[in-house]
Amino acid sequence: MAIPIPALRKADLPDREKPLWRMLGPGAIMIGLAVGSGELILWPWITAKFGPSMMWAAALGVFVQLWIQIEVGRWAVATGESAFTGFARMTQLWVYFFLSLMFVGAFMPGWGRAAGVAVKNLIFGEVGPGPDWFWTALVFVIALLIIFGPRQIYATVERSITGMVLVITIGMLIVAFSVGTLTDVGAMLGGIVNFGHIELDDEFTFHRFFGAFVFAGAGGLGNLYYAYYLRDKGIGMGARIPALLNPLREYQTASSEIGYVFPDNEQNAARFRSWFSYVKVDSVGFFWLGNTFTMFLFMFGALVVLYPKGIVPEEGRLLWDLALILEGPMGPFGRYLFLIIGISALFSSILAGMDGGVRLWVDLLHTNFERMRAFAANKIYLTIAVGSSVIGVIATWFFETFEITALDFFFISATLGGFAMAGYVPALLYMNMKYLPPSARPGPINIIMMSLASLIYISFALYTLWTKVGAWFG
Repeated sequence: MAIPIPALRKADLPDREKPLWRMLGPGAIMIGLAVGSGELILWPWITAKFGPSMMWAAALGVFVQLWIQIEVGRWAVATGESAFTGFARMTQLWVYFFLSLMFVGAFMPGWGRAAGVAVKNLIFGEVGPGPDWFWTALVFVIALLIIFGPRQIYATVERSITGMVLVITIGMLIVAFSVGTLTDVGAMLGGIVNFGHIELDDEFTFHRFFGAFVFAGAGGLGNLYYAYYLRDKGIGMGARIPALLNPLREYQTASSEIGYVFPDNEQNAARFRSWFSYVKVDSVGFFWLGNTFTMFLFMFGALVVLYPKGIVPEEGRLLWDLALILEGPMGPFGRYLFLIIGISALFSSILAGMDGGVRLWVDLLHTNFERMRAFAANKIYLTIAVGSSVIGVIATWFFETFEITALDFFFISATLGGFAMAGYVPALLYMNMKYLPPSARPGPINIIMMSLASLIYISFALYTLWTKVGAWFG
């Protein structure tokens, strides 16, 4: 049974001594988390099916999540804690809510399966040897080897994902300039301003639209991972919390994840403003602008290559179909380039999703359950990372056997993420307004945007429940 969370400890906020460029990294990881789901899979598939008409929803989804990430960063800078610890301090029901969602999500390894298929296609072509579960297992093994390489887990995740994001961006720019025209750009811009237009059919239901809206960006619980990367980067009060070390290389004692609150005086208020200015730049520059840019590059590719030909890829074939068609105007180089881009995008999401997801498990278990506090957090991390990978492979085998595609994984995971956001977005706003010192609390604009975000996700969640319950009893 979960135990009460201790109160925040008292401490001054550390001075910010690093320049902005030395603190960059957490935002890039958030791009890597987002790029392999909504950006690479869901929204390009929607664009291939319906054209540019719903691009406004993708743009709005990322913009809404920008404000959520800023508020996650506010809490992390001011306390050094993850948002999950703050939620548990409000009520322990949050612990079981998140654990339940995460347990179900562990059986939806969409990223791993899609990446495994892309690797197989790159090496062997459309029809390669071995089932999907084998290639999913290979992808997970590679991800684990990367994560458990250097001394500090965060370092390898940041460097690997930053490199992959560069490959993705440069590669997609090459594709866009090779196959697109100014007329195509105009069509895309028209879709962005086509606010409120939604096209649905038997295959793309409103529930799938909700899932796609959630996954335009990090989505689901992914937005909350940002606090872990700020903490391990030593941003704000996170400098007082020990970073997570590789259990295969370093011994780490059973440290506490309980954070701090600073006395609300002029010195600490100035320090907070300095740290928080970094969070705003990092979130706007990387998560919002960078995320939106990469997402629309992938959507642009689908708009130019697939939509004019009336090709809506079979679920799970989008990567291969795009790569195959690009071989026409670009030659074999185009096919291999896009497959490499796709593998980079999916691998970046796997690394960020695996690391962030495992940190979430460790955070909830190590902070809220007394028996778990006897173990070092990094030892628990190792156990869960390996265990969740095994579960993902088994789940892929099971769903492959019953012909459930990777795209189904993404939509189901996104819908679950939407329910999570309907709960935690208003809770995050309440938490920042109640527990933080007055000088660190959100201002009117942030309150309005978080309230609108709460309304959007709660409305979607209630509508989904209403229609599902109605279908059961209708």
